[in-house]
Amino acid sequence: MNQAHEPAKQCIPMLHVAVGVLQDADGRVLLAERPAGKPMAGYWEFPGGKIEPDEDARTALARELREELGIDIDLVLPWITREYRYPHATARLHMFRVTQWRGQPRGCEGQQLSWQEPHAVTIEPLLPANHAILAALCLPPLYAITHATKYGITGFMERLHKALEDGLRLIQVRERDMTPDQLAAFTGDVVQLAHRYGAHVLVNGDVELARESGADGVHLQAAQLMHSERPPAATLWAASCHTRDELQHAARLGADFAVLSPVLPTASHPGAPVLGWKQFAELCRDMPMPVFSLGGMQRELQQTAMQHNAHGIALLSGIW
Repeated sequence: MNQAHEPAKQCIPMLHVAVGVLQDADGRVLLAERPAGKPMAGYWEFPGGKIEPDEDARTALARELREELGIDIDLVLPWITREYRYPHATARLHMFRVTQWRGQPRGCEGQQLSWQEPHAVTIEPLLPANHAILAALCLPPLYAITHATKYGITGFMERLHKALEDGLRLIQVRERDMTPDQLAAFTGDVVQLAHRYGAHVLVNGDVELARESGADGVHLQAAQLMHSERPPAATLWAASCHTRDELQHAARLGADFAVLSPVLPTASHPGAPVLGWKQFAELCRDMPMPVFSLGGMQRELQQTAMQHNAHGIALLSGIW
């Protein structure tokens, strides 16, 4: 074919947007209705706006929230970066969680505002890109890994019950020293107890056990992840990662979240190489899915992790 007569391909512009997830003490998030005169007017979205060529994303966010909501932001936590293709442009959304600000948010451009529970949004229509973002916001900041080998099954179940009473809502069953029958029975008990509190349970590495036990999903080991060409057959799934390549592969397969380790030294692996916070932040920078930090974590490190691009922390010993 004479390429001189081929129709020109339409060029879809890429818009870089800084987006703020304002979250109050009750966990509600602020949504704003796009005002008349803007593309997709009437749709609801998280506040924010276009990043100018001479701005970094944080600077743009501060400017946009001051212009749109009349507030000055104090505590800003880098989170995820997602892309969504609209008919008029592809939006690259640089997401930040904002937990401290000065002033009372108001619609400075005449837009309506609404505080909403991420798991039960009552306003519509939402911009399509925001459905996945709301789902990610429903993930709690603590991800606990079972440790019955250390405490014994009875002792561990007592600790699990207390942790659920204290608010734990995301658990991974990972027990490598149990027989298949022991593991099946233990997993079923964990799922049954966790579901009484509305908590979610993922099973390490075994999709079939997750299905049979009534668990909510599966957590792939890094080797399983890298040998996978499609996502596992699970409603909720995550993956263990240690490198940027593994994180990117998890992102391509559409993981709901990932765990990146080891961040800090651990008693179980003294002297082993660790990432440290700077490298952790660099590896999970601009990932589209939430990433939890693992390795040497304690509850008091949650804020530090979130300041380095983490959604939250994963704990093995530090929570039981």
